[in-house]
Amino acid sequence: MSARKEHTDRDLSSEPDEDLPDLSTEYWARKIAKAPVQRGRPKAAVTKVSTTIRLDPDVIEAFKAEGAGWQSRMNEALRKAAGLE
Repeated sequence: MSARKEHTDRDLSSEPDEDLPDLSTEYWARKIAKAPVQRGRPKAAVTKVSTTIRLDPDVIEAFKAEGAGWQSRMNEALRKAAGLE
């Protein structure tokens, strides 16, 4: 086996990276403990409501045929029909 092949087969995940700081030091332990935990994307000011609605298949297909974003376009059409825009 060539030296190059041997190098690429080696598991480098257990070897220290000299460019990275030592996160086990007290300084980094304090910094990490203070950091706020944020999961997922931020909540929108106005959130949507999940619901179930029964629609004709051809209506759904017409919106889907226009491509990605069909649910947003359907929401816009419903807002216009309800006189909200």
